[in-house]
Amino acid sequence: MGRYVFKLPDVGEGVAEAEIVSWHVKVGATVAEDDPLVDVMTDKATVELPAPRAGRVLATTGSPGDKVRVGSELVVIEVDGEGEMPAPEKPASPKPAAPAAPKPTGSAAATPRPSAPVVAAPAAQPSEPTPKRPEPSPAPRPGEKPLASPAVRRRAYELGIPLQFIRGTGPGGRIGHADLDGYIASGGAADAGPARPSAHARREGIEEIKIIGLRRRIAERMQESKRRIPHYSYVEELDVTALEELRGELNTRYAAKRPRLTLLPFLVAALAHSVPRFPQVNALFDDEAGLVRRHAALHVGIATQTAQGLMVPVLRHAEALDLWAAAAEISRLAGAARDGKASREELTGSTITITSLGPLGGIVSTPVINYPEVAIIGVNRIAERPMVRAGQIAIRKMMNLSCSFDHRVVDGWDAAEFVQDLKALLEQPAMLFVE
Repeated sequence: MGRYVFKLPDVGEGVAEAEIVSWHVKVGATVAEDDPLVDVMTDKATVELPAPRAGRVLATTGSPGDKVRVGSELVVIEVDGEGEMPAPEKPASPKPAAPAAPKPTGSAAATPRPSAPVVAAPAAQPSEPTPKRPEPSPAPRPGEKPLASPAVRRRAYELGIPLQFIRGTGPGGRIGHADLDGYIASGGAADAGPARPSAHARREGIEEIKIIGLRRRIAERMQESKRRIPHYSYVEELDVTALEELRGELNTRYAAKRPRLTLLPFLVAALAHSVPRFPQVNALFDDEAGLVRRHAALHVGIATQTAQGLMVPVLRHAEALDLWAAAAEISRLAGAARDGKASREELTGSTITITSLGPLGGIVSTPVINYPEVAIIGVNRIAERPMVRAGQIAIRKMMNLSCSFDHRVVDGWDAAEFVQDLKALLEQPAMLFVE
């Protein structure tokens, strides 16, 4: 038998380290070739690293939340063969994987170390019978002092409850607050046991959740964005009655042939029209180099809520897509992000971002810019409101755009003109089809 040392491969160009998100194996487990070993994250992409050889896991290095440098030892596998076997020179091909949700642990608040010690295989221990759940002790006999803490005794005294008639469910028949609640709920039955908590029952306890994986990456990026970028927001009200009528008509007419249109493809089309007139909003600011890079291509980040947290897949070259092509690609990207199958390339490279909470979008929001971009477009919910048109009150479908800008790059006047341009296109959607 030999030992195969599997080291962290290069999971992305220029990446020096990756964070362990979750382990798929434990020490002592038997794995086949290509079985998943561990999920690691770099930037916003999570990849699943498969086993390069079949064998038995002798040791693993690192815990969820630890960061491991490329080339560091991850797993030691006992394999058929002779001698020590080094890690392969050529990096293993990682597969995209959904980030695993962290499990709360008692030490969740501890600061993760760069690397954890190798965990050796545990020695075999004789099996022990599973302990049975202790049964409630009988109520104390007359003259026997009930077991209870001073706080429970004080509460029982204040409620006028004789403890000698209550069956304790704690160790050794100790009476707890839950036993008092059960006695009260049962109308005085000694064998009632603990009661289910009522709507007004006090709740105790603290759940500690270790911030790792995608959630930590989101926190770091939001902190970086707010620390570096002087945000300001601009909110404008739009009348989208005509747009909604057009959208409904197109969806009805092409329901069997083309993807369903939401508001987002129209907004993307409006951006494609407006950005050439306002190139300063479709840019990335490298503040360390003192360079603003204005992009001719429109790569739109679509903020997408997933079970693991917020992800931003990128709609590339949106300027070259029609409404239905944009709708199909937005749907595909959002599905890949929610399923944890979005690739690194699909999650990077945006030049401006759209964020929308749909019907939960509220009236106004102040979205955080996706650093190092300089603008983000926030979509608030559509609602019918009374509006004055030509001196008459009419019910119109209204929506707000809440946009944030980097004040170092985009002046307030330019931001206002840009949003007004978007407004004109969305309120008169026929203009989207005029070259």
